[in-house]
Amino acid sequence: MIDESADIKPVPSSDDVAVLSGTEPAASAAAPRKKRTRTSTKAIMAAIEQRLGHKFADISLLATAFTHVSALKSSSGRADSYQRLEFLGDHVLGLVVSDMLYRAFPKADEGELSKRLADLVRKETCIDVAKSLDLLEGIKLGAVGAGAGARLRRSVLGDICEAVIGAVYLDGGYAAAAAFVERNWLERMRKPVRPLRDPKTVLQEWAQGQGLPTPVYREVERTGPHHDPRFRVAVELPGLEASEGVGGSKRAAEKAAASAMIAREGVK
Repeated sequence: MIDESADIKPVPSSDDVAVLSGTEPAASAAAPRKKRTRTSTKAIMAAIEQRLGHKFADISLLATAFTHVSALKSSSGRADSYQRLEFLGDHVLGLVVSDMLYRAFPKADEGELSKRLADLVRKETCIDVAKSLDLLEGIKLGAVGAGAGARLRRSVLGDICEAVIGAVYLDGGYAAAAAFVERNWLERMRKPVRPLRDPKTVLQEWAQGQGLPTPVYREVERTGPHHDPRFRVAVELPGLEASEGVGGSKRAAEKAAASAMIAREGVK
């Protein structure tokens, strides 16, 4: 694993183009020390390739995908960081996931497909994939403190994931990128983490289908201090028992109340 307290600087030699993490040996270090560092770098690189399931023909692409702008020399442009690959990977991810959804849900309309797509390509999902592949260890930063470095690595995980997709696409083509995305997004597509539709919308549409008026939400109680309130809200429909929900805002309490009624009435 990387010593996050170390200063990580770009190394100009061709051997170290692919440095994904670690500390550059000092100019006065003995030759054996350099050899051990490069061996360690290659081991990290090989381990990441194995987890990605793609062997790079151009390993510099993988190095760039993990290089934060802070690790570049002042004379270098941002083009040598992961940012361009992130841009490309973001769009490749959107295309591959759109194709997956189109084939997996043949009866879904455009609205449902769009909601599923948004959930699957959002930054939080990319961060989750990056964590599952343990990409944190490969991120190459400039000179930052241990705590700041750890926070920065976590903050850019989603970007790094998209950059890796861009690198796989450039190195192996669309088929390789699609295979990578399918391996890591298929189960997430089948089992969405978040509900695709707002429970208030679901309840309203169900009520209309039953010939009922729009559900009415009523604040029952507000407790807690002003800076941290708790709301209890009831949702009412004619002929049905009211359902209640609690939340840190009226909106959250209304959603909880709608979810409670949906569950009780067996609404799908």
